[in-house]
Amino acid sequence: MENRVLDKYKVLVEFLAEVLGENSEVVLHDVNDFENSIVAIENGHISGRKVGDSLTDLALNVLKDQEKLESDYLTNYTGKTFDGKELKSSTYFIKEDGEVLGMLCINIDVSDYIEARDLINSFIGNQKNIEEKEENQNFAENFTSSIEELIDSMIESSIGNSKIPPARMTAEEKKEITKKLDDRGVFLLKNSVSKVAKKLHTSDATIYRYLND
Repeated sequence: MENRVLDKYKVLVEFLAEVLGENSEVVLHDVNDFENSIVAIENGHISGRKVGDSLTDLALNVLKDQEKLESDYLTNYTGKTFDGKELKSSTYFIKEDGEVLGMLCINIDVSDYIEARDLINSFIGNQKNIEEKEENQNFAENFTSSIEELIDSMIESSIGNSKIPPARMTAEEKKEITKKLDDRGVFLLKNSVSKVAKKLHTSDATIYRYLND
């Protein structure tokens, strides 16, 4: 039943890609298969992904946070690929009887436009503001090809934000990071507990304890 629902959207993926052009990636996700969620994709050269690749960090966060699912879509948030492309992204939630079955995503590569804007601004004296904005930029979505890359990316970003190496963290600091990762949906993924434990220099049992506290 669920696959038949998503199958109806595959031709829409092709249509949107044809209309929007080669700088716009269009992706259809089956959210019931985290590891191989992409069931259709056009212009995959933008993110380097293909059919059979995994969900993104944003998708996991949305599935974890039911409040976000009360909306039918998210629009115009920022994304970033592994090779540094900046994307303007939007996602439509495919639902049946209130349950999210899939996500239809459009990711527009705006890197060239940003470069042109920054070049213009540098001539009119706003370079300092540009640098400050880039330094403080938080990307809502990071695009990875596999579950392993996704888990690593989410862990590294959370640890990096703490400014303290894991080996020097207190138990409370490790617990706080574990809770943040849980809020982002990391622990919906298989083998994530062991990966987080290894990164935080602790045991699987300790991570489970943090989650249950």
